[in-house]
Amino acid sequence: MMTEAARRLRGVLLMLAAVGVFAIMDALMKQLTGSYPAIQIACLRGASSLPFVAISYLVTGKLHLLRPVRFGLHILRAALAIVMMWGFLWALSRASMADTYAVFMSAPLLVVLAASWILGEKVDRQLWFAIVAGLGGVFVMLRPSVAGLVSFAGLATLLSALAYAFVVVLVRVLARTDTTASMVFWYLLMLSIGAGALAAPGWVPLHADHWPWIVAIGLTGWAGQHLITDAFRLAPASLVAPYEYTALVWAVGIDWIVWQVLPGARMIIGSTIVVGAGLYLLHRERQRT
Repeated sequence: MMTEAARRLRGVLLMLAAVGVFAIMDALMKQLTGSYPAIQIACLRGASSLPFVAISYLVTGKLHLLRPVRFGLHILRAALAIVMMWGFLWALSRASMADTYAVFMSAPLLVVLAASWILGEKVDRQLWFAIVAGLGGVFVMLRPSVAGLVSFAGLATLLSALAYAFVVVLVRVLARTDTTASMVFWYLLMLSIGAGALAAPGWVPLHADHWPWIVAIGLTGWAGQHLITDAFRLAPASLVAPYEYTALVWAVGIDWIVWQVLPGARMIIGSTIVVGAGLYLLHRERQRT
């Protein structure tokens, strides 16, 4: 049995790994954005991961772990995930990436608020300071305009971030009774069905040469979903959520390696703030351990 301190530290490390895997998945999905609508790619992201989930538990003889205990909460979580997706995609169709991402990066703060309110998780001043500092680094990097923050697109993005925060809280609640396998499988299945229904009117036939990309998206999506679900299972959401800021550092690295796009001074300064805030949180957790 792990101690509580060891569980918290492992949750942080799993979140860091999940963010990296999801960054790779996002880069793979970016390759398909010129050929398919975003909502269809979201459906493919969920559906392509399902075979990996089923095969992994079929081979190990653990299909019983997929049985849901609180099916209603799984449905609610999937519905919130669809709202999250709709709000984010609607905003992206009407605002710049910088404005949209800047607003969505309020999600870790909203996770902390939701976890404190619903789950009663204690949040100390040092944690709040690190979260706000990380959010400040995001704003330094993305430089959102005032118009982008108060527009309908900004409000849709805020709705998306709020839905995400409650999705995270539901993971913590479901973890008390349901297995990680169950949460991952039903999340992906319901997300695929919901996104597929939204994408159906404008569905574009899949090209044969895109199947390797879709399989790779499924593999990374499956791995990332397991990592992030276990992270929120093991550690309080208020501790784990701030590490999602490190996704921006991964994005800079992938842009540089794949598309030869170098970050400017503002991106470097902002990334330094984000990494510093994350390292401070990890240092505090190691001291606690």
